[in-house]
Amino acid sequence: MKFACFDLAHFLSHNWQKQPLLIRNPWENWHNPLEPDELAGLACEDDVESRLVIGDDSGRAMESGPFQEARFGQLGTGPWTLLVQAVDHHVPDVAGLVSPFRFVPNWRIDDVMVSYATNGGGVGSHYDNYDVFLVQGLGQRRWRVGPKCDAQTPLLPHNDLRLIADFQATDEWVLNPGDILYVPPCFAHEGVAVGDDCMTYSIGFRAPSQSELIEGWAEHVAGQIAEEERYTDADLTLQAQPGEITPVAIERLHGLVMDALSDQAAFARWFGQNNSLPKYERDWRPDKPVSQKALRACVAQGSRLLRNPASRFSFIRLGPEENLLFVDGESFSCEGSDSVLAERFCANEIVPLDPDADLSTDTVALIGALINQGSLAFEDDD
Repeated sequence: MKFACFDLAHFLSHNWQKQPLLIRNPWENWHNPLEPDELAGLACEDDVESRLVIGDDSGRAMESGPFQEARFGQLGTGPWTLLVQAVDHHVPDVAGLVSPFRFVPNWRIDDVMVSYATNGGGVGSHYDNYDVFLVQGLGQRRWRVGPKCDAQTPLLPHNDLRLIADFQATDEWVLNPGDILYVPPCFAHEGVAVGDDCMTYSIGFRAPSQSELIEGWAEHVAGQIAEEERYTDADLTLQAQPGEITPVAIERLHGLVMDALSDQAAFARWFGQNNSLPKYERDWRPDKPVSQKALRACVAQGSRLLRNPASRFSFIRLGPEENLLFVDGESFSCEGSDSVLAERFCANEIVPLDPDADLSTDTVALIGALINQGSLAFEDDD
């Protein structure tokens, strides 16, 4: 799927992380990529994160999956909502929804959550700390958007849901299939199904918090430092008050910390690897590692490489013909034609290879490593 009409440059300058925006069906040919029964089936699987929110503003209860199939027949006629995370990892057509939104860098993309709701169903008024595009897939949903919130915004007492206590809407729309609502971080919003068979695709974006970055980077750096690297004061002199921590000591202590954390190149490598870690633990590796001979044979037959929708691909450019490729927590140094290939992997879900190309040993090793860790597969490989 792709957009027929959507001014990306105007959106980025006027709305991205600034103001909500309603986008009326911008698709060339919208079709709902997933049936409700298929979504319910995913919610029954052990390795899929799912939730049920039952009720409305008069009271809501939440249950966590996986669910038994019979559970959906017990829900009755009242309002309820099923939410399933990372559906794009399991359904290729849902993964295809992400492509039009790749004007946002790969490393910022999180996953596609899909919700199904009966009439009046919704999770209540809330806010998220990240950007989200809410694509109406089936049926109708009424969205109300309010002002920006923060940690001081009063919330209702609830064990499982972070619901805004006094939600005051500033805009309201009913979305039809193909319509999109963009909500920037921290803006209050509430969606309620209008009629049954309401499906919404939430394309969310990652936004690492300052505390997460500090904690992760500091922990990584600390794990690399030898025990012998310590505070020293070989020039110590007598001081009038032994209880004082002197300015000189503070400067040295602070420098000891900041010097270790200030290596930007090392931070870039750590961030690339850490940010590309899979969101969910699942072994996507093939039953048998691919051999160089088998790999070359597949290329010669014209087989295309497919990127695993659950994998995260990104790179850092080191030079005109050199980059660091990050895939699922691993890093690969790529030079020359391999750096070009790495960028193609990051930019495309399907990568054709020239069947007549004489692939170098390094190129075969790179492709083989990505296949054997489950990040790539040949198109005709089960």
